[in-house]
Amino acid sequence: MDGYALRKADLQQHPQGTFRVVGESLAGHPFTGRINSMECVRVFTGALVPDDCDQVYLQEQTDVLEDAVRFTGEMPRQSYIRDIGHDIIAGTCLFEPGHQLNAFDTGHLAAAGITDVVVKRKVRVGVFSTGDELVEPGTAPELLKAGQIYDSNRFTVVSLLARAPCDVTNYGALADSPDAVKTALKQASQACDVLITSGGVSVGDADFVTSTIASLGSLAFWRLNLKPGKPLAFGQIDSCYLFGLPGNPVSTIVTLLMVALPAITFLAGHAPAAPLMVNATLTSAIDHEPGRMEFQRGTYKTHATGLEVAVTGDQSSNRLSTFSGANCFIEVPKYSGNLEVGSTVRVLPFNGLLG
Repeated sequence: MDGYALRKADLQQHPQGTFRVVGESLAGHPFTGRINSMECVRVFTGALVPDDCDQVYLQEQTDVLEDAVRFTGEMPRQSYIRDIGHDIIAGTCLFEPGHQLNAFDTGHLAAAGITDVVVKRKVRVGVFSTGDELVEPGTAPELLKAGQIYDSNRFTVVSLLARAPCDVTNYGALADSPDAVKTALKQASQACDVLITSGGVSVGDADFVTSTIASLGSLAFWRLNLKPGKPLAFGQIDSCYLFGLPGNPVSTIVTLLMVALPAITFLAGHAPAAPLMVNATLTSAIDHEPGRMEFQRGTYKTHATGLEVAVTGDQSSNRLSTFSGANCFIEVPKYSGNLEVGSTVRVLPFNGLLG
């Protein structure tokens, strides 16, 4: 606060007394003299308080005389002085290993005078899509041949990784050729810590990603008890981890957010917390056959009685449009049957999943 620094004992003994002003202290320009009894120093916010003073009296409650002041208000209830170390005490650990630095943290480090810290480098991630049916966005519609579609998964994955602790390389689309897939994954695995593919992990004759992982390295698992996202492959080629995501757009997104992204964050040195989950009341019915946990796309909003959530239409795994307007996943337990309107469900807000 702007005011006058003095000895609190003097003020208590002479609450209506006159104090002689012997100098001033400004931020960056401290008063260097001594303070005697019934003396004070003009002090401004952020300035160093003289060692002899333990009280600042606010200027709004002061009568200013020629070279003195008289304090007209009640005895202050606080000193208006911040001790050295009030924010950070010497020897305090600012951040534990595994903490992911953010904008607030850089300010915290700067306030402590720290300009260099030891960190883990970003994870190097390579992204592929697979399939002869894929065509680059921007191709004129009349140039598409029968059965061809625009490649969306690769661009979705790259965009979703933008806020993750990684450097992403877009390797383009792979043809449905075992030799092409093998050559591309082998070369990329030497330059990346993690590879992410979409498509080519099912049981079709043109699905070569899973077999390529097994032939070049090791396949840890293939398939999850999850909907959408069952045919997910995970393995390793030398020191590079590989996530073979399903090709349906919704399946790609669900498995990236729930499996691959937390793993990338962990590899960057950050121990990811469990995703935020909150309860909400269902305002649209959900059809569900017991057997697999399911994540449906939904829109939740605050209501007078709490949170309400509704699904965003037909939840087929090819419908990327179900993410339009969605702001959460609705978790449907694997043992659950159909859920009626009014049921309590858990939702995972996207803000908590995107990092």
